[in-house]
Amino acid sequence: MDVHDINEAEESFKRAIKKGPGKNLLIIGISLLLLIMFRPWVQIGAGERGIVLNFGAVQEHVLGEGMHFRIPIMQEVKIMDVKVQKVQTDASSASSDLQDVTLSVALNYHIIPDKANHVYQNIGVHFKERIIDPAIHEVTKAVSAEYTAEELITKRPQVSEQMKEALSEKLLASNIFVDAVSIVTFSFSEVFMDAIEAKQTAEQHALKAKRDLDRIRIEAEQTIAAATAEAEALRLQKMNISPDLIELRKIEANLKAIEKWNGILPNVTGSGAIPFIGVDQKK
Repeated sequence: MDVHDINEAEESFKRAIKKGPGKNLLIIGISLLLLIMFRPWVQIGAGERGIVLNFGAVQEHVLGEGMHFRIPIMQEVKIMDVKVQKVQTDASSASSDLQDVTLSVALNYHIIPDKANHVYQNIGVHFKERIIDPAIHEVTKAVSAEYTAEELITKRPQVSEQMKEALSEKLLASNIFVDAVSIVTFSFSEVFMDAIEAKQTAEQHALKAKRDLDRIRIEAEQTIAAATAEAEALRLQKMNISPDLIELRKIEANLKAIEKWNGILPNVTGSGAIPFIGVDQKK
């Protein structure tokens, strides 16, 4: 096909378009093609914000959720997530008693929605690596230095709260809001962990010894109390003995002997008088 044939084909195509419905269809097709190519709209999803760029310059207005129109070629919209997000960072520090400590800190945060454009302009989308992780390392070192290694364990909620306050103040300057801070794990040196285990064992032994001493003391007090009561009873009984009581006990003994006697006098060989039980020889 030569140049003459190509020109004739173009003329035939133009005449076909000018004749009627074909012209309208072509216009509609071109319009749809332009819409698809330039996309003069943008959709912002739930928990997101749109950052408007005019020829690359960040604008003050932040687009909320929903459908928005933009000027093709001139305007570009960057989507930023402002939902609550979680990061977990490992940090090394030292306690006030110079023990090496490794902490795993979990941080829940979100970008302040109305300030999303400033975050994008000043930090970009890699704010975790640029802002959050360094802040966690700095705060962890500062807070850990105020507690001994043992206190970091026993006062864990207090340490977490202090870290949250410090991180909130530090990250708020970058328009990042801290929702929660939690210490996932503590790790100490093997020597320190052995010392903690030895201390716990010693405390358990001391507690057992104290309980044994308390038991022995109570048993001794009970024995003393029983002996004291018995001695007091004997003392009172001794105080109550009198000549009349002695005479009464003799009469009671003679009466019991008479009750047991069967009426038969004993056979006695030799001379002598027959004794009578309980008969006083004195007249």
